[in-house]
Amino acid sequence: MNKSLKNELRDILSGKNEIRFGTIIQTIAGYLKNGEKTSATIENEKYFKEQEKERLEKFISENKLWVNNVDFSQYVSEGAEQKVYLKDSEHVIKLNDAIYYSSWKDYFYNLLLHNFFFSDTAYDLVGFTKNEGILYAIVKQNYVLITSNTDLSKVKSFLTLNGFENNRNNDYYNGELGIIL
Repeated sequence: MNKSLKNELRDILSGKNEIRFGTIIQTIAGYLKNGEKTSATIENEKYFKEQEKERLEKFISENKLWVNNVDFSQYVSEGAEQKVYLKDSEHVIKLNDAIYYSSWKDYFYNLLLHNFFFSDTAYDLVGFTKNEGILYAIVKQNYVLITSNTDLSKVKSFLTLNGFENNRNNDYYNGELGIIL
């Protein structure tokens, strides 16, 4: 694997290099990393994530990142990870509670990696909201009108050419980068 790519990814995650819509995401990830304990064991993971959420909510309040005008009537659909709402004719917003991540910091790293590898569909972090006591990050993304079905053989070919191996179903792994898609 190209060392410069690894270095570039490290610099993006650490906030040294900028990417599209990355500034606020890098700032929050850095804030959470700076308050992190040395290592959290699996038994303490839930406790750690709750403490991290409290720190994140403090950051959100101090930086006026609460969004109180989410129109929940514009619900489109949801996947395993996020709920999708129409924002306007060109954008959707997605709410994610980081349930599939061991930490909020990991969720923000995921956004940065997505924005690096898939800049055409980059996520713009617009703020946070709470619904029924659950904290959600709100990202905005361009609305993409489906004009044809995805050719999964082309996806597989593209990812294979870029060092990813198909390990099951539509899951891909790049061992050198330690990235799962």
